[in-house]
Amino acid sequence: MEEIIEFLRRLAAHNEREWFNAHKEEYLRVKDEVESFAEKLISGVAEFEPMAALLKPADCLYRIYRDTRFSNDKRPYKNHIGIYVNPHGGKKSEFCGYYLHIEPDNCLVGGGAWCPEAPLLKEYRKEIYSNIEEYLGIIQNPEFEAVYSPYMQDELKSAPKGYPKDWEYIDLLKPRSFTVSARLTEQDMCSKQAIEKICGLFRIMKPYNDFFNFTLEEHPEFAVRTPRRR
Repeated sequence: MEEIIEFLRRLAAHNEREWFNAHKEEYLRVKDEVESFAEKLISGVAEFEPMAALLKPADCLYRIYRDTRFSNDKRPYKNHIGIYVNPHGGKKSEFCGYYLHIEPDNCLVGGGAWCPEAPLLKEYRKEIYSNIEEYLGIIQNPEFEAVYSPYMQDELKSAPKGYPKDWEYIDLLKPRSFTVSARLTEQDMCSKQAIEKICGLFRIMKPYNDFFNFTLEEHPEFAVRTPRRR
């Protein structure tokens, strides 16, 4: 893991094709190490999500090359590596999975429902509203609260249409993404216990993912989307 993080740190300082091409062999070694790490994560997640055992690293990894066609940011490469272990179909599935973000000084695990399309977002809000006690039991569980923080950006300024503005928990319906994350230090990532720690955090996240995945099981028409870019 030290080699992965150090490569990403130098790539961030030299994010240009000439530098990358000159260090292509180093990148290929890093790529092999990332694939090996992904295999171990898959095995760890499969202990509590048996369907994950069907995944291969290719189902969980994103290209390091950026799509710059429609972006003002023309840097050709990502400064991070994302590993997304989604037991319910890999990257193309709308089901919630388990994400690891590897970036110098910004490593984290995350999960939940990220940027769902409007019809599915509507169903998620309905599920929270109708089953608020169950939802609160998950997000207020002391073990969960001790490690996870909600992603609260891009919220609605007022109550979603059709919901009472004075409802006690209306703020829980305002996000456009229902995701959580937990920070990891580089020391965590480089530790011999890294896989154990990361999969332990994923296990704590499972009831949160399950809450939203139950909604998708009831609405299979929303279960597939275009591949996510991380």
